[in-house]
Amino acid sequence: MIGTFRERGGDFEKALSEYTASAPSKLATDVIETDGNIIVKADIPGVKKEDIVIDLTDDSIEIFAKFEEETEEEGKNFIKKERRYGEARRSLILPEAVKVKEASAKFDNGVLTVTLPKLEEKKRFQVKVD
Repeated sequence: MIGTFRERGGDFEKALSEYTASAPSKLATDVIETDGNIIVKADIPGVKKEDIVIDLTDDSIEIFAKFEEETEEEGKNFIKKERRYGEARRSLILPEAVKVKEASAKFDNGVLTVTLPKLEEKKRFQVKVD
């Protein structure tokens, strides 16, 4: 009985791993503000830079990544399959308006860094009270 339970438990774990691997989670991101820029960093491991699309407006950014599934070869038996495949998308509202045409992006070691120059610096004015 215990042997049957262990055997079925392995089948269940394998099925669960395959199910969770097919649905990529949302992209983990950081949004950093400096004096002149908004910087968005996203972890996108296992993706080619050609499979990343960035849609940008002056007040929002959307990052789309396509995760290719590794084709299974004849004669290989996956014991556990947790690597994800499919598509992941992340939309963010930016804290300030940015210069869309001056935006730049680089992808290095699975981290996408998008640098967005701010549209204008905030200026403070004092109002005299009458």
